[in-house]
Amino acid sequence: MTADNFTITFESFRGELKSFILRMTASVQDSEDIVQETYIKAHAKIDSFRGDSSLKTWVFAIAANLARDLLRAKKRWPENVTDICKDAALSNPQFFQEAMEIRQTSPQGHFEIKEHIAFCFTCVSQSLPLEQQITLLLKEVYGFKIKEIAEIMAQTEAMVKYYLRVGRSKMIDVFDHRCSLINKQGICHQCTELNGIFNPKQDVQVELVKIQMVRDEENESKEALFDLRMKILQELDPFESGAAELQLHHLEHNRQVMEAYLADDS
Repeated sequence: MTADNFTITFESFRGELKSFILRMTASVQDSEDIVQETYIKAHAKIDSFRGDSSLKTWVFAIAANLARDLLRAKKRWPENVTDICKDAALSNPQFFQEAMEIRQTSPQGHFEIKEHIAFCFTCVSQSLPLEQQITLLLKEVYGFKIKEIAEIMAQTEAMVKYYLRVGRSKMIDVFDHRCSLINKQGICHQCTELNGIFNPKQDVQVELVKIQMVRDEENESKEALFDLRMKILQELDPFESGAAELQLHHLEHNRQVMEAYLADDS
């Protein structure tokens, strides 16, 4: 493959790669840096690409390794990350002032509940062991096959299946207990609370019934509801959606809060 052909192919999936790294790291800056470093490394090593896998799989392996090197030195976030960050946001008037300015002035400043569902998954998945988080993202959101994930992670297919099974089970359990959208007893109401803040004239129940996950919550299994949550992530680009700037501002706030929280906890 020539260098020019590599660049063309790389650009065809750059957006997917960038969103994958964002969801791994919860950091806009890290995702931008890692994608750029991945391009440089892959471009320099293109002569070593033998075509045993797709170029996309090969590039994702380089990016995943870079992200893993960054994240191994960091503590994983706790499952109640949304509670911690909500408390911090309520005591931070500047956060809401900046968010409202984005909401009022940016073409990517809309608040939609489905966007927050995707955002919530990004934060909560930071609590998984790193291998489980990566496997879950690659399989459930980005559609890689087990064999491809094994190549990306340099693991056996059996281990990839184990990571996937345990990671899914853990996230299903977390959302079943926390999310009020899929369980009336859930303790987290952020989707509806934030909708009330940013869309005060909007009927939240009307918006909720537009989401299949909410419509089907009484009839579907927990597994099926999790799959619907994953479908929302598949359909959203966190950098290009109509809510991107608002949600990325929220994500940056959570990242800063969690870094301070984990530093104090050490």
